[in-house]
Amino acid sequence: MARFQSIVLAAFVSLIALPALAQEFKGGDITIDKAWSRATPKGAAVGAGYLVIHNHGATPDKLIGGAAEFAGNVSVHEMSSDNGIMRMRELTAGLEIPAHGEVVLSPGGYHIMFTGLKQPLNKGEIIKASLIFEHAGTIGVEFAVGGVGAAGPAGAAKPDDSMKGMKM
Repeated sequence: MARFQSIVLAAFVSLIALPALAQEFKGGDITIDKAWSRATPKGAAVGAGYLVIHNHGATPDKLIGGAAEFAGNVSVHEMSSDNGIMRMRELTAGLEIPAHGEVVLSPGGYHIMFTGLKQPLNKGEIIKASLIFEHAGTIGVEFAVGGVGAAGPAGAAKPDDSMKGMKM
């Protein structure tokens, strides 16, 4: 009987969590989903956000920046590898989202950079930011915060060594 109750409780909790993972944010021809972030240690000045951007329109759009109450600045960055050394740079001209296409922002690649954090990002929180697009305008997005070593929006704890050897 206790095992049955545990299974029912686990199924119920899973159903409650599904809407958070399936949440979409929309503006114009742009849809954003799978938004997540990692927890940050106390005193950290930066954090990152990851998501998938879908452009359902016939013309390209561009992610050009953002804003968040919990951070002093929100910008778009890219990680790349040069002779085995990871490098990060801000995309000051923005990130193009192709017509009828999608762009995935993930660890080790394109990402949203939250700088000047006013408080740590804590596992289990939902943090809100606004992303600014050239054509679609401003879209509010909620990022589910996973653990420090989260590998994806489900918050799976998997250490990520993608920042080793990074020069900024």
